[in-house]
Amino acid sequence: MQLFDWIVLIVTLLFIVGYGSWKTKGSKNVEDFILGNNETPWYTVGLSVMATQASAITFLSTPGQAYHDGMGFVQFYFGLPIAMIVICVTFIPLYHKNKVYTAYEFLEKRFDVKTRSLAAILFLVQRGLGTGLTIYAPAIILSALLGWNLTIMNIIIGVLVIIYTFSGGTKAVNVTQKQQMFVIMTGMFITFFLILHYLPNDMTFTSAMHIAGANDKMNIVDFSFNPEEKYTIWSGITGGFFLALAYFGTDQSQVGRYLSGKSVRESQMGLIMNGLLKVPMQFFILLTGVMVFVFFQFNPVPLNFNPNNKIVIEKSAYKEEYHVLEKKLSTLSEDKKVINLLYIDQLNQDYDNPILRKELVTLSNKEKDLRDRAKEIILKADSNSETNDKDYVFFHFILHYLPKGLIGLLLAVIISAAMSSTASGLNALASTTAIDIYKRNLKTEKSEKHYLNATKFFTLFWGIVAILFACVGTLFENLIQLVNIIGSIFYGTVLGIFLVGFYLRRVQAKPMFCSAIISQVTIFIIYYFMIYKQEKLGYLWLNFIGAMLTILLALFMQVAFFRRKKSDNFISDFSED
Repeated sequence: MQLFDWIVLIVTLLFIVGYGSWKTKGSKNVEDFILGNNETPWYTVGLSVMATQASAITFLSTPGQAYHDGMGFVQFYFGLPIAMIVICVTFIPLYHKNKVYTAYEFLEKRFDVKTRSLAAILFLVQRGLGTGLTIYAPAIILSALLGWNLTIMNIIIGVLVIIYTFSGGTKAVNVTQKQQMFVIMTGMFITFFLILHYLPNDMTFTSAMHIAGANDKMNIVDFSFNPEEKYTIWSGITGGFFLALAYFGTDQSQVGRYLSGKSVRESQMGLIMNGLLKVPMQFFILLTGVMVFVFFQFNPVPLNFNPNNKIVIEKSAYKEEYHVLEKKLSTLSEDKKVINLLYIDQLNQDYDNPILRKELVTLSNKEKDLRDRAKEIILKADSNSETNDKDYVFFHFILHYLPKGLIGLLLAVIISAAMSSTASGLNALASTTAIDIYKRNLKTEKSEKHYLNATKFFTLFWGIVAILFACVGTLFENLIQLVNIIGSIFYGTVLGIFLVGFYLRRVQAKPMFCSAIISQVTIFIIYYFMIYKQEKLGYLWLNFIGAMLTILLALFMQVAFFRRKKSDNFISDFSED
């Protein structure tokens, strides 16, 4: 980090925080704070929806995911455009018709206060965890970069977000997310074209794709029916569809973005914009990760991308053993470079040499073996070390290969993305707590100013909770998977409740509430035994299973409830006779 990098980073962040606070200060009432007085145009709705989902985890973790596993993760998003259409046709008109502040307010009008409270609590649990992770992800990077304490970084990032979210509510979130999306996409495009520029002179983009393909990084679509595969076209269209439907249709962090639209049409246009751009955006971010992989076929690469593990090794008795592996990797990297250059030369002559392709695969397998052995040594040095380094791949490239100023810009990208998602999360958590829990259960009437202050207080409260969770968070297989797993555990049940509410008008409150409880408990059990313990099921299927189970149980219980009620009425009539 040079002085120019620091200037770019600090000026970018202070501008976003300052502009958001200044532009939206002085909310007069709850409607202004939560719905932004319904003044948001469609393009701001669209950008805000995209920025809310595109957290720092997206730009930190997704390239690393592609580096290790290739483009297959993009299948996760295949169900999203279909979900946007369903939400535009059904969800948005009903929310606007009922003039709700939060999505869960609709459930009381349709069912009862118990069902509303249950859905709100499930949302608060999973979004509280998820918001903590949006702070934790960039804090890992900056703490490793600056050598600062991770806890201090969590607090700094959390406080920056709290400042303008507390000040301006939904307006502040929407206004700042436009600037954040501009910073994010500018940084990613510059990085992508810089990687292309850094590749060997005689190497075309097509040649780079061939090298990626030879290493199984370009398998975009998997048509297999294996339930143990995390990402297939079937899990993407079904599980991904249900996850997107739940996230964009029932998660207040997203619902709040389009409820602030000027009209039903403006809200719908914003979501359609998201549906058209989201898959290409994720494809581009994954492709950037694949290009980082190609770049490292011609440049030195560490045994483990996590810099903390290098520090652990250097202080341990296993230092020499690790250095032996590093020398082997260095030799292997030179061999890979030679073979790749030969392969490119043959490609330029329009000949895809199968012998060289096979050699590339062999060398990649040898590199994987060295990395696995390195992880074993790291764990021997410190059993608490996190050997999974997917989240550090892009970070390593940024630090070691980007020019002055661009490092600061990319770090601003990561922190901006964190701030946008965290701000949406805090705003949604505060709105749901204030409207669905606090106001609904308050026995006496209070003024608009009281509820405005309560919503601001809950913004501060959830900001502190998110910071605390970030301080105790730990890495999972990688962060983007952890966020999606947390969502998948809870979203299916909540979505099932809403789908019954929208489409099955005869199902009453009691059967709905009971089926939701049973469904959620069942999902916990399935996750623990089928995914956490045995990895027999891809986590995306939890969204589909949770939603379907909730719907089917609700129908079954409604029939049983109706028959029992009819029987009781018959017995009552018979007794009277």
